[in-house]
Amino acid sequence: MRWIRFEQQKAVRFGQLRGNEITEVDGAPWDAPKPTGKRYPLAGVRLLAPVVPPTFYAAGLNYTQHLKHYASLGGANIPTKPDIGYRAVNALIGHEEPIVIPKNAGPKVHYEAELVAVIGKKAKRLSHEDALSCVFGYTIGNDVSERDWQKVDRTLWRAKNTDTWKPMGPWIETDFDLAAARTIVRVNGKQTIEFLTRDMLFDVPTYISAMSQYVTLYPGDVIWMGTEGVSPDLKPGDVCEIEITGLGTLRNPLRAEA
Repeated sequence: MRWIRFEQQKAVRFGQLRGNEITEVDGAPWDAPKPTGKRYPLAGVRLLAPVVPPTFYAAGLNYTQHLKHYASLGGANIPTKPDIGYRAVNALIGHEEPIVIPKNAGPKVHYEAELVAVIGKKAKRLSHEDALSCVFGYTIGNDVSERDWQKVDRTLWRAKNTDTWKPMGPWIETDFDLAAARTIVRVNGKQTIEFLTRDMLFDVPTYISAMSQYVTLYPGDVIWMGTEGVSPDLKPGDVCEIEITGLGTLRNPLRAEA
């Protein structure tokens, strides 16, 4: 089932998406929401980031080729355990919203195509075997990053968290087969990378189990699971599309700061 968060006539709502029609609900998808009886065509609403998370987690260096590239630059060691960081909610935008490049950003603005796990119930100290019991569904994230800033910002506060630099969407899919999924990125319609989404150093249950030993996960929390490969430099006028088969496609244009 697909769940979306959308804006219609300046009101923000959740809904179920079936084909090209949205059935509006009252309440968050993981809170047993009730249908309101209202329906809208998908083309008639503005899609928002499918959730504004209480806490925004991000896995670090979780795919082999991406890790090897940054290790070759002297910027990373091979992790021996799951390594988690945080991102800023202010940076979230939805499907088709523009990624804005600040005037003083360098040329190395890159995409990072990521699977996102959405938490659906409160969880603490989960075993690896039970870890997925708290996952409501999955969506797609683009961890836009400025590499020159990344070298000098010890906390990555602007290199990763500049406004509009965390597109997420277009919806949450609850019926997703990770084992069969592939991640495909296109820039201006040209494919730049394709990889098996499951080929992580540490899988989703490993991350959730490790995290939950120390932090309580809450409904609506998101965990971005890292990326593979190396991005080309992105510039204003480009359009970046991230497809994860079985989930959909997240598309965002890039523009220069006014």
